[in-house]
Amino acid sequence: MALIPVTILTGFLGSGKTTLLKRVLTEAHGLKIAVIENEFGEENIDNDILVADTQEQIIQMSNGCICCTIREDLRATLQQLAQQRRKGQLVFDRVVIETTGLADPGPVAQTFFMDDEIAETYLLDSILTLVDAKHAATQLNDRQEARRQVGFADQIFISKSDLVDAAALDALQHRLKHMNPRAPHKVVHFGQVSLSEVFDLRGFNLNAKLDIDPDFLQVTAHDHHHDHDHDHAHCDHPSHSHDHAHGEHCDHPSHQHGHGHHHHHDDDVKSFVFRSDRPFDAAKLEDFLGAIVNVYGPRMLRYKGVLHMQGTARKVIFQGVHQLMGSDLGPLWADHEPKTSKMVFIGIDLPKDILLQGLEQCLL
Repeated sequence: MALIPVTILTGFLGSGKTTLLKRVLTEAHGLKIAVIENEFGEENIDNDILVADTQEQIIQMSNGCICCTIREDLRATLQQLAQQRRKGQLVFDRVVIETTGLADPGPVAQTFFMDDEIAETYLLDSILTLVDAKHAATQLNDRQEARRQVGFADQIFISKSDLVDAAALDALQHRLKHMNPRAPHKVVHFGQVSLSEVFDLRGFNLNAKLDIDPDFLQVTAHDHHHDHDHDHAHCDHPSHSHDHAHGEHCDHPSHQHGHGHHHHHDDDVKSFVFRSDRPFDAAKLEDFLGAIVNVYGPRMLRYKGVLHMQGTARKVIFQGVHQLMGSDLGPLWADHEPKTSKMVFIGIDLPKDILLQGLEQCLL
């Protein structure tokens, strides 16, 4: 039987999660969706659209969707839903899990990899993060939870953009890209986003081609071509200024005045990219990544890569969440395709130099 796809929806209060969920639960979209809500959220969906006995854990909606709250733990709720589906008591094709505004999506995502019973029934599709443009700067400055949610995302939706000016929106988009270069971000109107952009994103599909998220590992001013000895003091974007610790200087005229807003934050959630044309020694890489994950796992939010490994004509695709890491053989390298390993790491205060040097030492 096909696995049931799951989407994790996260974002701070007021970012439009409830609006999006209401649409999922009430629109005539023809999809049968089970929404699992964390009932500790300050904005319970129940208050507005569920006129049912709150003792009942699972509520059927008029369009065939179902809504339930997590009473014990997520694993038990997912098992209960799957069991009722197998017995024919419930009909649904996919699941959306709404985390509370302050939740760390990491442990929720890990449930789908750590638990065999859950992994045999469900497939984690993606983590979606909603960001409220009006309050994002303050939330990202003050709350690590908000920064973590950005770091975990496979797709970011920016709501309330009409309440800020173009410069503030531009600054926010730069900041989000700096924190998480692999998640495309899209400006939406208060949670009004088409469901085709919410489902089947395959953010956790190991065999997914990288073109599923088109901005993944795009060459940006932040990328390290480590074979160029970390010399990336150039600037490509007219309004972009870097806040790298390397202290590189940019002479672009537009950087001297009026663009200071890109300088102010040095977020603890950051991303960096490693690339190389030399193949990896599989045993060395496995040992190194194992050691890194052991020490820094709790601070590693998402990491993903396409690797050129010695001894195989196929791409090796790997990814991880916190301490959980997996890899898989991908498609063959095409005849004229440059065999370049590319990896992106997103985490909290990760020791970039240790990681880059360690990876370098795993190359042949």
